[in-house]
Amino acid sequence: MNKILASAKTVSQILKDQRYSVDYYQREYRWKDKQARELIDDLTEQFLNDHDEAHERGAVQGYGHYYLGSIILSTREDKTFIVDGQQRLTTLTLLLMVLHRRQGNREDRVELKDLIYSVKYGQKDFNIAVPDRAAIMESLLAGATPDVTDASESVQTIVDRYQDLEKLLPPEIDDHAMPYFCDWLTGHVHLVEITATAEEDAYTIFETMNDRGLSLTPLDMLKGYLLAHIKDPVKRNEAAKVWRERIEAFRKLGKDEDSDAVKAWLRAKHAMTVRERHQGAVNQDFERIGTEFHRWVDKNSDQLGLKTTEDYFRFTHEEMTFYTRQYQRLREASEVIKPGLEVVYHVAAFNFTLHYPLILAALSHTDPVDLIDRKIRVVATFLDILLARRAVNYLTLTFASLSYTLFGVMKELRGKGLSELATLLRKRLDEQDCDFTGANKGHRKGFDGFGLNQWSKRYIKVLLARMTAYVEQQSGMGTTAATYLDDPKVRYEIEHIWADHPERHTDEFASPADFADYRNRFGGLLLLPKSFNASYGDLKYDEKMPHYLSQNLLARSLHPQCYSHNPGFVQFIDKTGLPFQAHAAFKKADQDNRGQLYRKIAELVWNPDRLTEEAGS
Repeated sequence: MNKILASAKTVSQILKDQRYSVDYYQREYRWKDKQARELIDDLTEQFLNDHDEAHERGAVQGYGHYYLGSIILSTREDKTFIVDGQQRLTTLTLLLMVLHRRQGNREDRVELKDLIYSVKYGQKDFNIAVPDRAAIMESLLAGATPDVTDASESVQTIVDRYQDLEKLLPPEIDDHAMPYFCDWLTGHVHLVEITATAEEDAYTIFETMNDRGLSLTPLDMLKGYLLAHIKDPVKRNEAAKVWRERIEAFRKLGKDEDSDAVKAWLRAKHAMTVRERHQGAVNQDFERIGTEFHRWVDKNSDQLGLKTTEDYFRFTHEEMTFYTRQYQRLREASEVIKPGLEVVYHVAAFNFTLHYPLILAALSHTDPVDLIDRKIRVVATFLDILLARRAVNYLTLTFASLSYTLFGVMKELRGKGLSELATLLRKRLDEQDCDFTGANKGHRKGFDGFGLNQWSKRYIKVLLARMTAYVEQQSGMGTTAATYLDDPKVRYEIEHIWADHPERHTDEFASPADFADYRNRFGGLLLLPKSFNASYGDLKYDEKMPHYLSQNLLARSLHPQCYSHNPGFVQFIDKTGLPFQAHAAFKKADQDNRGQLYRKIAELVWNPDRLTEEAGS
């Protein structure tokens, strides 16, 4: 007899000693960094809402629970197949692998291996048993990241998301909190497991939930609520038509973009409160809009000025239309450089998403088009400078670490004119106690202490791309940051000027560790095609230097010939006074000089004076 069973289970119950197969019709693993970030933000915020450093481990039993949705399974031929939910289960597995490695061999570690893979009859199988993923999962679990350029889409995405998850865990999940978080994640995060013994039943459930809508989404319910309060049938039909057009436009952008647009608009213009950052604090406007915006609008209709048919029509037909259109422009400008909105792409390159509500907060639906774009540039420039400074000082750029501070800025931006925006945001930058010099910043040292590690790798690529493009643009070349970040034909990577051979540098470094530390400093890095690194990366500097002449201008500047027959570059140096120089050899002092050059370039690229320049342009 065919059966359909449903039960709520913890992450531990779902994954412990389990082996799930993925059916042939299932899509590749395609979660983007956006989904991974949202998962981490949701989980860690829920955990940190209850956690306190003074708690004993046993206190986790009383922490709140979190529901992660449902998964649909079918059983046949003694195997369990995932019909719906492989994206979440794969990402959960990758997160568990990150946590497993972070715990190391500490005595109080939470054993997670049984949730990642099982061993039966001497055969190791990962819980999501897809043959072409086994090798990369094994490598990641062991701490290695092999080249996957020619691998399947799923394998490449798995590596990308694993690296994202390594960086996205907020600093609050530190060594002390780690076992608490692992206990909570495995025992207090739940999924509903729906299992059908017949494949056709499982797929029917999947279709019903995803196509015919077993339950309305928050967006559907918000639409119904707003339209129901527009009593004039002509205006209701007009508002419904605009709603359909807007939502259809977002669905072409991607999954959940329509809901994200509405959340960004409501947070930007109407959220008045945010959850305090202390143990036991409760969610406020900002968080509630993120999880249940349809209910929030209903409960806050007076605050929103929704009383008459005209109010609801204006809210839907004018305000929603304007802000979701601007959100769409920002989303598109975040993916591909748009003339006049280049800085939006630059902010998004830092893997940052909070810029959407922050920018929307500064806009008014009565603003003329040229003023809208100028406001966008001013607010995005503020974020661009803030994110670059934080990255150089090893300060996290996550949603969780910045949402509270930036919410205060968001409220201040509402209703401000252009010059007021520039003045306010310059003041907020000055208050951050965070710049490139590192002066008076306690243990942080700005550029002098900045270098390559697992955390900074992503940001260093962005910084080098921006700085390289800036030098070339100012020298009369047509490159952009996208040239080095998103070129589909050439994959650029961070390249060390010194090859990894400490034995070549024993005259200046007493140990390989000292050499490795200095080698990773920012001044000793370039952005070059992957093929260059494969061909020349291991050479000595004097052997490698001639090959830099065929690369970008920042790399070419190491060679003396770069300063001959290059009038645009020479004029740029004369104009800025930047300490560019050729390096016949590259010793410790040369790397120090190069580091000072990079800092001065960065101070031009991320100059706070850009705020007033954008406001006055």
